[in-house]
Amino acid sequence: MILQITKANSLRGEVKIPGDKSVSHRGIMLGALAEGTTRITNFLQGADCLSTIDCFRKMGINIENKKEEILVHGKGLHGLQKPDSMLDVGNSGTTTRLISGILAGQNFTSELTGDASIQSRPMGRIITPLSQMGASITSINGNNCAPLHIEGGNLHSIHYDSPVASAQVKSCVLFAGMYASDGGRTSVTEPSLSRNHSELMLAHFGADLTSEGTTASIAPEPVLEAREIEVPGDISSAAYFIAAGLLVPNSEVLVKNVGTNPTRDGFLRVCLAMGADMTLLNERNDSGEPVADILVRSSHLKGTVIKGDIIPTLIDEIPIIAVMAALAEGQTIIRDAAELKVKESDRIAVMVENLAAMGADITGTGDGMIINGVSHLQGTRIQSHLDHRIAMSFAVAGLAAEGITSIENGDCVKISYPAFYDDLNNLK
Repeated sequence: MILQITKANSLRGEVKIPGDKSVSHRGIMLGALAEGTTRITNFLQGADCLSTIDCFRKMGINIENKKEEILVHGKGLHGLQKPDSMLDVGNSGTTTRLISGILAGQNFTSELTGDASIQSRPMGRIITPLSQMGASITSINGNNCAPLHIEGGNLHSIHYDSPVASAQVKSCVLFAGMYASDGGRTSVTEPSLSRNHSELMLAHFGADLTSEGTTASIAPEPVLEAREIEVPGDISSAAYFIAAGLLVPNSEVLVKNVGTNPTRDGFLRVCLAMGADMTLLNERNDSGEPVADILVRSSHLKGTVIKGDIIPTLIDEIPIIAVMAALAEGQTIIRDAAELKVKESDRIAVMVENLAAMGADITGTGDGMIINGVSHLQGTRIQSHLDHRIAMSFAVAGLAAEGITSIENGDCVKISYPAFYDDLNNLK
């Protein structure tokens, strides 16, 4: 499917962002392990989150998807059943890594796989700590990627010093720690703090979880109790509308229901550093997560330096930040973001390839990019590489570029935001 985007003269209106992908995944997982029925509203009905539902249904959990709400009829910490077939996570790296921690604690053997992208993404980062806890987890193809074979049970607590700041690795270990049979606490220390949705939700469900600095720890055998969860809007999805409102002239866009968790708000901090006209309204708290509406107006952006501890708080937003930087005054430098190479695509290489094709002054580095702003971009044919964040980033770039921007396989946005193009067109 080839999507064609033309330049917009202005953007006006409001958009309500669909539910946060990270929170939606975790709501299903912990709801399945809780006692009673967990009700989830504003759940993200994207392919990744539906893969999580499918996996837990295969393990005997009754999950009612009524679109406006999800009802997860949990069976408790030890209520999962051995699946009759291999678990298929689709394109979801979050499902793969988090569910592996849960499967490692079960008294049955399981296998999981995913699409071609998942089968090339690194899983050694979870195989190592789970093996240290006593799980038998192997890469079936011997390349430290999915498909994975997991023989669960007989875990013991560990303290794990993670070499990467990764919420997926941290969550995987904490989830496995709930099944430690030696009575000890399992803890994870990161080089810098990654997103903390798992910690907030584990505590919300009643787990004995503590966080101090970059270390989180959990006591084993928690009795998780069903909860009501209102999923905040996904800031990673909101970022495209915020960027569009900033880049397209004569624009004023209200982006509603955005999760502003401080472990995820690096994009907002970068926008302000670049000179964005942006105001947070109606700030509130839903199910332990901070939420706000964000009003953005067209702005003259300036280059900035993005590096260090802020990177884990905006790793998924770097592609759209690169688009903003391409049209900003001066130079933007992005460092410490080598993690971009092992996402759904090599996002450093893909952003350099596509933005350069549009006339941007951009150079890739081993861990980021150097971007010198230009006065305008020119529409061209864009390769999405089946990466939803690449497709959405260049849809926004197309709104600010001259001519026509054509995005190959643009429908890959269904992974995280099925109604993305409709919502974008409604602002024109």
